[in-house]
Amino acid sequence: MTDLSLWGVEGRYPELPDRWGEGALFAFSGMDGPTCSESGFVATALPTPGAWLFHTPRQRVLHVTWDAPVSVDVVTGELVLARSARGPVGAVYPAWHSLVGWGLGGPQVALRFSKDTESAGDESPQVTWDPEHGDALVLCTDHNRWAVSYGSSVEEAMARAKWALAVDLHAVLKDRLAPYRTLPAIAEPRYARLFAKCVSVMRVNTLAPEGVITSHWSTPDRVPHRHMWLWDSVFHSLGMNALDPQLGWEFLEAVLERQRADGMIPHCMHVDGTTSAITQPPLLAWGVWQTYTHLGDRQRLRYALPRLESYLMWNLQHRDRNHNDLLEWHIEASPTCRSGESGMDNSPRFDEALLLDAVDFSAFQALDMLAASRIAEALGEQTRAREWRSRSAAMAARIYQSLWSAGAGIYCDRLFDGRLSRVKAVSGFSPLLLPSIPSEHVTALVQHLGNPRTFGAVFPIPSVSLDDPAWSTDMWRGATWINYDYLVALGLMHHGHREAAEGLIETVLRYVNTYYERYGVVFEFYDAQDKIPPPACDRKGPHREPYDIRVKMDSIRDYHWTAALMVAFLTKQLGLPWVDEDDLVA
Repeated sequence: MTDLSLWGVEGRYPELPDRWGEGALFAFSGMDGPTCSESGFVATALPTPGAWLFHTPRQRVLHVTWDAPVSVDVVTGELVLARSARGPVGAVYPAWHSLVGWGLGGPQVALRFSKDTESAGDESPQVTWDPEHGDALVLCTDHNRWAVSYGSSVEEAMARAKWALAVDLHAVLKDRLAPYRTLPAIAEPRYARLFAKCVSVMRVNTLAPEGVITSHWSTPDRVPHRHMWLWDSVFHSLGMNALDPQLGWEFLEAVLERQRADGMIPHCMHVDGTTSAITQPPLLAWGVWQTYTHLGDRQRLRYALPRLESYLMWNLQHRDRNHNDLLEWHIEASPTCRSGESGMDNSPRFDEALLLDAVDFSAFQALDMLAASRIAEALGEQTRAREWRSRSAAMAARIYQSLWSAGAGIYCDRLFDGRLSRVKAVSGFSPLLLPSIPSEHVTALVQHLGNPRTFGAVFPIPSVSLDDPAWSTDMWRGATWINYDYLVALGLMHHGHREAAEGLIETVLRYVNTYYERYGVVFEFYDAQDKIPPPACDRKGPHREPYDIRVKMDSIRDYHWTAALMVAFLTKQLGLPWVDEDDLVA
């Protein structure tokens, strides 16, 4: 348990995150009130405790100098509590536009533009005004307190800073910490601090209604992605179902609300109404079904079903160019992102920039059509249920018949001339999500997971087979991604390979926890061979040292779906639409 009485917060708290991590997200959560993603008033931690980079259009740096040495006791996405030589110090967001801090003796605080070497002044207030983008950050101090606030004018920022200086700090701290007192129990207490960290990452990446988005929504990361993304939102909802299934539903509703009139759902959606022109893996119906198992509200199913049907039909009509009941991802010209639509941007699957009958697209579509049939069935729409079940079964049969490589022992993409791709990728495990996959195929896939030459990596599962000449730590060219670990674990679990699934889950938990303890963050992806730490992995080109997100993005830190799926693992959120709830693994 964590004792917070030193900071005037009474009560018993579980083990809380206690690692200051460079690049960790620090911002107000939409779970606590209104947010404003357009402002960019979101910070990431710099190496020294008390120093942050604010990602406004023209970035600012805030540096708080507490009496050394400083011992950090609690760090979440919204607050930090530490001890200095003079006593307790800390900082917390009372609102989206303000950060307030304190420390006995009045800590030295400096605010400046990121590219400036001098602060905005030596006296309070310190003002940074950006006329090009029309925003101001103001730093005000008052005895032992300081506040940094955002505004569309200096006057607005100043008024907010003065308000922040006067807030009841104890009340704000109590409010921000309250959610951690009611976390669901987990069976692995050794991961309690990681669990709380992942909850913190989920909270900071949850935003309130804004612009055209009329419900709570989620983002992969407040920096740099910022916006709402299709398949990411599904993974976020799977973890949120364990904490607040109503929010899990809203994450999906927000995406469904941005559907185009023709049924297409873009892969990226902005609060100003602009969207991308491509889609992303179809998992929404599965996500909707999983929230229904928590909420039991058929009205939500009635809202979702026609939208889901329209989207699934759009995929069938616009992503099957050769009309063979298998789907193809859109292919792009960029050599570092041949298929952003697939979610596996730079996978060697797409190096030849050719259209492929994609095993993952087809498997996800078959799964989602099965989920749509389950939704229709729950609504008493038996004809629609049979139609979607039939479509799902037909596509699944085509996958098993046309995309299985007997020689490679894995599912592969197929070129339009009928040849199977030689690239063995983690996408080849996606048919494990389907109920009718042949048992001999399951056996072969399980054997790959134990084969150190292909997918039996130290930190499984590599996104590309280890024996592929193109293998590297660069994103989808070989690194391990937690979303596929989750999908494969579910497939193994529900096809009778519980021991393999539990072994995979435990290995993933152990490695994610190891790197959280070392770096204070959860990462976007990891080296499957664990020869180098996540910060040293490449990302669409060689990584850069020292780490500086202002210069280059490497494996993104405090990544939402990594956190959400850790929560899903630890709380046993392991459902699939063809598995009855009574049969779910406890």
